[in-house]
This record gives sequence, structure tokens and C-alpha cells, in this order.
Amino acid sequence: MYDTLIIGSGPAGMTAALYAARSNLKVGLLERGIYGGQMNNTSEIENYPGYAHISGPELAEKMFEPLEKLGVEHVFGLVKDIQVEGRLKKVITEDAVFEAKTVIIATGASHRKLGVPGEEALNSRGVSYCAVCDGAFFRGEDLLVVGGGDSAVEEAAFLTQFANSVTIVHRRDELRAQKLLQDRAFSNEKISFIWDSVVKEIKGENRVESVVFEHVKTGQVTEQAFGGTFIYVGLDPVSDFASGLGITDESGWIITDDHMKTAVDGIYTIGDVRQKDLRQITTAVGDGAIAGQEAYKYIVEHG
Repeated sequence: MYDTLIIGSGPAGMTAALYAARSNLKVGLLERGIYGGQMNNTSEIENYPGYAHISGPELAEKMFEPLEKLGVEHVFGLVKDIQVEGRLKKVITEDAVFEAKTVIIATGASHRKLGVPGEEALNSRGVSYCAVCDGAFFRGEDLLVVGGGDSAVEEAAFLTQFANSVTIVHRRDELRAQKLLQDRAFSNEKISFIWDSVVKEIKGENRVESVVFEHVKTGQVTEQAFGGTFIYVGLDPVSDFASGLGITDESGWIITDDHMKTAVDGIYTIGDVRQKDLRQITTAVGDGAIAGQEAYKYIVEHG
């Protein structure tokens, strides 16, 4: 029996664990993989206070380090369901059932798929959603990055250290990324752009060989050779396990108030899986601090 069980150990989950443990609660941190969440897929973080430059895995390590000293229990499992029995919450994984007085959901979001022919078949064979994980396998290749936001532009720049060239394709005629990132991309001789276009198909026998585009304004279809395709077209919430609780919107994002409370008493949600406008490490950390404190208040009030 945990005072609070936190599902997910990205920056939000680790911060919630820190605050809850410092309030002398019995804390479980439940994760399906390594701690750090999406930070582990980020080569360089430049907008986290206190660090001009730090890698995602390094920041994850620094956040996790104090938790073991505070007695936070790190457990593994893939959550399938959450059941509420009075004030008791049961978190059901593939292999076990965990009980807690409060639950903090910090499961984050996953990379959205394009849903085009060839994407699934060539996944891990030239199709990737993580430049940091896979970039070094593409030395000397001509690569395609799909998307126009911060992640797409940042990871395109990261890939230039390995690739012969990097092309960014975007469905609009201008990027959505921060101005600083845009300026870097435009000034990088290895980066070029395909505007007003969407990917219609990724082709190849045993690995990515070419990509088919459609111009959204003219309808013209073209095909260009690439050795790899990196996709950054948005995020989907990891919240299927919570669908029966009535706490999500129509897209699956979990709805909370400013205190991170959901519609179910004693269940909180933080970080990227929460319905909000800005998804950053800094906002995740803020969410986690609030939820950790709210869980303590709940335990004090309800026992």
C-alpha cells in the first residue's frame, strides 16, 4: 500500500516523487522503461533554468539521483487499468496489482504516426521517431525530417552531424519552431526545405529508399530518394488505461484543475498527458511539484 503511486517517471513524475517523499509519504514510481521519459530522446536542452546546455539523459540522471536516497520505490510495469474502490485506488499492470491512497498520472505522450503506407513496415528500418537514438546509424545518408515544430527543427540540426544532407518537409509555408531554432536551421548549409507538402508514402524493400510527397496547394505528386525518415508531427496522450475513469477529453488528454486534480478524488495528472497549452520540461516540473504537495494534503485530510 503506497500513500501515492506515480505512474510515469519523466520530469513530472520524478518531481512529484521528490515532493511527496520529502513530505514523508510512502511513494512508488511505476515506469514501463527507463526513467526520464521523452528527455532521453533529446540530444540537447537549452531552456531548462540553471543549465546553458545539458543533454536529456544527463538531466534525467540528475533528477532521479535524489529519489533513491529519499526511499522512493522504483517499480516496473505497463499499466492496463485503474480501479477505484472507495478511497482505495488499484493500479493494474500486466503482471501485478498495486494499491495506493492517491495516484498521480504522469505517463506523458507518444510520437504521432503519419499513418501512410510504408511507415509501419519500415519502422526501425529507416523510419524513426528519435534522432538521438538512431542518428548515428545514418552516417553519410540523405535524410528527411517530417514536421515544422521545435522537435523537428532541433532534431534536424542534430542529424546534420551524421548525415550528408537533411531535408525538412512541412505542410505549411513557414515553420512553427522558435525563432532561434529557425535561424539556426536556415543558416545550416546541410539543411534544406520542402514547403506546403505532405508525405503520402514511404517506399523501400528492406529499408527506406524514397518518399512520395503531395503539394497541398497544387496536388502535384513527387518522389525523392532518402536513406532515412525522422517523423515529428505531434504527440498523442498515453492515457488509454484511464479511459474508464471519465477524466479525459475527446482526444484522450486528461483534464485537471490548477491543483492537478482530476474528476476522481485522489487521482491527479501532471506533465504532457494533461490537457494544457505548453508541454515543456519546466511546465512538467511545475505540475509535479503541485501534485506532490496535493497528494500530501489529501493524505493528511483523509488518512
